[in-house]
Amino acid sequence: MKNILEFLEESTSNYGDKIAIIEEEKKISYKELLDNSMRIGSGLIKYTDTRKPIPVLMEKGIECVCTFLGSAYAGCFYSLLNPDLPATRLQSILNVLEAEIIVTDNEHMELANSIVSNQKVLNINKLREEEINENKLNEIKEQALENDPLYVNFTSGSTGTPKGVVVCHKTVIDFINRFTKTFNITEKDIIGNQAPFDFDVSVKDIYSSLKTGATLVIIPKKLFSRPAELIDYIDENNVTTLIWAVSALCLITTFHGLDYKTPKTVNKVMFSGEVMPLKHIKQWIEHLPDATFVNLYGPTEITCNCAYHIVDKSLNYEKQIPIGKAFENEMVFLLDKDNNEIIDTNLVGEICVKGTALALGYYNNKEQSDKAFVQNPLNKFYRDIIYKTGDLGYYDENGELNYSGRKDFQIKHMGHRIELEEIEKTLETFDNVSRACCVYNHEKSKLYCYYIGDIESKELKGMIKEKLPIFMIPNKLEQVNEFPMTKNGKIDRKKLCVN
Repeated sequence: MKNILEFLEESTSNYGDKIAIIEEEKKISYKELLDNSMRIGSGLIKYTDTRKPIPVLMEKGIECVCTFLGSAYAGCFYSLLNPDLPATRLQSILNVLEAEIIVTDNEHMELANSIVSNQKVLNINKLREEEINENKLNEIKEQALENDPLYVNFTSGSTGTPKGVVVCHKTVIDFINRFTKTFNITEKDIIGNQAPFDFDVSVKDIYSSLKTGATLVIIPKKLFSRPAELIDYIDENNVTTLIWAVSALCLITTFHGLDYKTPKTVNKVMFSGEVMPLKHIKQWIEHLPDATFVNLYGPTEITCNCAYHIVDKSLNYEKQIPIGKAFENEMVFLLDKDNNEIIDTNLVGEICVKGTALALGYYNNKEQSDKAFVQNPLNKFYRDIIYKTGDLGYYDENGELNYSGRKDFQIKHMGHRIELEEIEKTLETFDNVSRACCVYNHEKSKLYCYYIGDIESKELKGMIKEKLPIFMIPNKLEQVNEFPMTKNGKIDRKKLCVN
């Protein structure tokens, strides 16, 4: 298997009339999903060549998945432009992609026209009316390679420019095959999607469904501020599998949603993105004692996840839940500051990953790609690329890997990876701000920003909202006269007051 579309075609062959995706009142069968995707692909080939980016500006939903798959049929790769992002950030992403076209819907046509420079704006409704050009689509698929890009997901960039992680068909196929086998995801499952489609947690939702013939239920975004309605929705749709960010699971327990009702069909709960607070996972286990709970770990650059730990309900996990062990066909290991491998217990080193799961690099950014994807220092004999995550970890007494924080100033906040330097650089573009410094309180999961300037924090916060997505807005902005400095002349972040 070399193309992700084989998942769709095989499931359509086996479960053609079955509902593939549910989006509130909308539903689409596997046959309809295949038909729509092929029509969109047939339309796209009129406007672009193969192996080109297809920016998709729309809310997550059935049409969005059809466009993703249509992009693959056209021999191209997709990149979701989240309409909730500020226009300036969307433009930055378009600048990196250098795309020829952009696909959107009626709802976001005005926004699309306002952010494009020389891209042609295509309407999804028109593309869905195209006649299927089977000959051309088959020709494209025959010429496709397994390492052709499937999607580009953008993360925060320390230079102030978003970084687009390029992931190919082969790595998604390999990962999803292992993922669904490891956790016994089958055609009987109903997967409740929480993650935005520009966040790689959603890759597990979408492609696990397509691989197995399961049904994907796209949970409305608005319900994640209404825990009781959220539980009702999960229950009404008979959801069996939750592959969610830690923060989403904690939302339910924080507001005692499980005390209101325990979802009767959920049997698998998987979480990632942040360290799971023990008191929250214990509440989930108390209400769903027969469900399987899994801690997943891995950055976007290694295709979703590289390690996992199935929670042992007989253990207290006094410190934290381990990252666990590597997925099959992936190698996860630790290097010290001198690039020597760490094998002893309780010694902290940088978590590194190798194997076929590695992304192709950062799109249109060779410099950052060369920094992140490097030759394995343990191997001098042949080309052996690894990804150094910047995360710190250690082996416990059971030989399992545990997370121990960030090596640099990149943090995980609200389930998203954020470069603190990007927020600082954005603030420093404002005329009334001369310097800015961000720090993160891991215990409180709070993002703080200190700045030197002659502008009130309230006004500054309003300006930031025009430039950055909501998950990058500091929880607290504080004006200071000067920053404490280290003896080396650097800002002493440890001395900044975080309260």
